[in-house]
Amino acid sequence: MGASSELRAADAVGLLDDLTAIIARACAVIRKIAAEGVAQRLKADQSPVTPADEASEAIILDGLSRLLPGMPVVAEEMASRGARPTLGASFLVVDPLDGTKEFIAGSDQFTVNVGIVTQGTPVAGVIAAPNRGLIWRGVVGHKAERLRLLPDCAERPEPIHARRWPAQGAVAVMSRSHLDADTQAFLVRLEPIARQPSGSAIKFCQLAEGAADVYPRLSTVCEWDVAAGQALLTAAGGVVVTPQGGPLAYGRVAENFRVPAFIAWGDPAKASSIVQE
Repeated sequence: MGASSELRAADAVGLLDDLTAIIARACAVIRKIAAEGVAQRLKADQSPVTPADEASEAIILDGLSRLLPGMPVVAEEMASRGARPTLGASFLVVDPLDGTKEFIAGSDQFTVNVGIVTQGTPVAGVIAAPNRGLIWRGVVGHKAERLRLLPDCAERPEPIHARRWPAQGAVAVMSRSHLDADTQAFLVRLEPIARQPSGSAIKFCQLAEGAADVYPRLSTVCEWDVAAGQALLTAAGGVVVTPQGGPLAYGRVAENFRVPAFIAWGDPAKASSIVQE
């Protein structure tokens, strides 16, 4: 497949099992490295990186090059080294280990994320939580599901759906490491609401399976942190929008693949009723 090829959502359905197998292999390597002891260093932006991040990315990039030869890939560790691929109508977005701080701390709140973006919008996403033994995956307009993670694959798909905004007992998930004043002020507008801080794209998975209702991130974040989660949540019936209610744009090469802010909602009707001013 050439760099200019367009990968539609319908095409992505047939790729899910192969993408899942690639990610499962990356998860196995992450667990092996964790068992041997985690070394770390700081990147130029002062964020941590470990051999697990790098080994996972190498496995994923190799798998993607075989599955979708010629398809452009935006991957976190590549980008941190200054790589800027030429993007086509479709491209892949990879976070080989989302939540490195949680991984270093021995938490189970880290993930491996792969998303497919077409015409600037995520159309498919696969997210794995190695230490929870789970994979979530979805294709917009087709399906969203959760699977049990095996050593080199996954099994037993279970359909998942985002829920309508509850009359009581609404739950907000938010970043443990990047909770800013604007996000806290936004949550005050939704009270009463339970707050659950956590790491990584697991927050999107909680919304997609109906365990939470809103995930606001009103500070900058990278596309590889969001693309797979947006596709998954949209496939499950939710929505991810800017604080003003508009669509997110992907492939922002000039902005170093940064997303200024977003709000993820399980219930699109609730999203349309509240717009951040």
